[in-house]
Amino acid sequence: MDRAASKKPCCERFCEFFKSAKFLIYLGHALSTWGDRMWNFAVAVFLVELYGNSLLLTAVYGLVVAGSVLLLGAIIGDWVDKNPRLKVAQTSLVVQNSAVILCGVLLMVVFQFKEQLTTLYSGWLLTSCYILVITIANIANLASTAMSITIQRDWVVVVAGDDRSKLADMNATVRIIDQLTNILAPMLVGQIMAFGSHFIGCGFISGWNVFSMFLEYFLLRKVYQKTPALAFKAGQKDNDDQELKHLNVQKEIGINESPVEGSQLMNETAEVKKTTSCCYQMTEPIRTFKDGWVAYYNQSIFFAGMSLSFLYMTVLGFDCITTGYAYTQGLNGSVLSLLMGASAISGICGTVAFTWIRKKCGLIRTGFIAGVAQLSCLVLCVASVFAPGSPFDLSVSPFDEVLKHLFGDSNSLRESPTLLPTIEPQINTTVFEEAPQIESYMSVSLLFTGVIAARIGLWSFDLTVTQLIQENVIESERGVINGVQNSMNYLLDLLHFIMVILAPNPEAFGLLVIISVSFVAMGHMMYFRFAYKSLRSRLFLFCSPEQKPDPNIASLPNSV
Repeated sequence: MDRAASKKPCCERFCEFFKSAKFLIYLGHALSTWGDRMWNFAVAVFLVELYGNSLLLTAVYGLVVAGSVLLLGAIIGDWVDKNPRLKVAQTSLVVQNSAVILCGVLLMVVFQFKEQLTTLYSGWLLTSCYILVITIANIANLASTAMSITIQRDWVVVVAGDDRSKLADMNATVRIIDQLTNILAPMLVGQIMAFGSHFIGCGFISGWNVFSMFLEYFLLRKVYQKTPALAFKAGQKDNDDQELKHLNVQKEIGINESPVEGSQLMNETAEVKKTTSCCYQMTEPIRTFKDGWVAYYNQSIFFAGMSLSFLYMTVLGFDCITTGYAYTQGLNGSVLSLLMGASAISGICGTVAFTWIRKKCGLIRTGFIAGVAQLSCLVLCVASVFAPGSPFDLSVSPFDEVLKHLFGDSNSLRESPTLLPTIEPQINTTVFEEAPQIESYMSVSLLFTGVIAARIGLWSFDLTVTQLIQENVIESERGVINGVQNSMNYLLDLLHFIMVILAPNPEAFGLLVIISVSFVAMGHMMYFRFAYKSLRSRLFLFCSPEQKPDPNIASLPNSV
């Protein structure tokens, strides 16, 4: 079969690839991710513009999104597990895009009639619009989370089948699409808003989601038709069997005449009534939340998943925190854009390196190598804290800036620029306070060299843990386990923002760097423990072939 396929003309092979389920998943994911990246970038800008160039609404939105995924991640994953794949994907798609479209239209109305809304009902109508925008945007993010779990963590596994190399290639390709859209999509919508207006930007994003929703809906159906295995789902079959049992119990209780059998059926009926009672149904989300976290803890890949979550507790990434610090160290927007481009290239190299190292060394060892590579590069970031030009100063209290903003006592507290941007109400732009005079760029150069180089190991490690979860979590629990994993990621990400709020001045950034590297090191130590245990189990299985393997680690040797 392989020889016959290799003898096919190039045009025919290209046509087969473009019609394959794998390519259709790539195309649908690219459309979905492009819309997500445009919206995530634009909604933060819109909220800043709406609230008089203040970061308050943006901060509230970020807190609501993180809190919602943290609390509802397991419940969303459980819903993904218990429903048919096509229904879950299509429902998530429609809810997500409809929410973004509705939110975009609402923002257009607010931008167009903001002055009139401000005067109505003493401004409460405008406040209600703000609340509505944040609520709808949060619903869109939750639907996006469900879509991500069902496509990237489930459909990709089924389409790849038993071919682990194909699964690794698909994961790497999906991640490359993520990185490219993360740069290009915000650039496009940013240019539209810069040369047009925020009103036009809202209209463009809403229009894109209308177009994308119908096309993605069609692509999902085509992938489903081309992959018959997607129609069979372990968790869904169990639920159907349970419902059928309940119906049979209700039917048999009326025709059974034996006292003993009748009492047994009565007990089963009582159990059915208990599970369908109002109180039971109301407390079901709480039980789902608890069961999801317990199931996550009991997984053989628990420490691998935790290690990935700990990597989110860091300021060493290209987010608003690092950008703010770079401005205080004298780097301009042009240099930062080049650094972000280099970071993207580094991430793509990491995804390519993952596929190559996995083929040579195995999946578990790939994670070990990626962890060592990331930690080695982050040593440069620690060195930057003590290098010439570093503002690191332990004599400056990290709480000075917080106290200054709380009590306004600027005379008794030492003035220092903050890592977070300050907003001038009179000007329609975001500006940073004047940075101190920089004597040397050695410190900031070492910092960004380490951050960019570490992304090769970071993305290789991320793909390793992702595939470990895909391969070692049973089909009926993929949704809930990945939902809890998302919750853990958001929890550690939220903690890193709290850490910056408590120490926002540049003099304390060195301390944040050391704490971040410590968390990354702890995360990789967890993974090293997981890898050691897994590799030792493999040796044990090879040395004792008659020994029955533990079902929790039975599939791990295949990943080595």
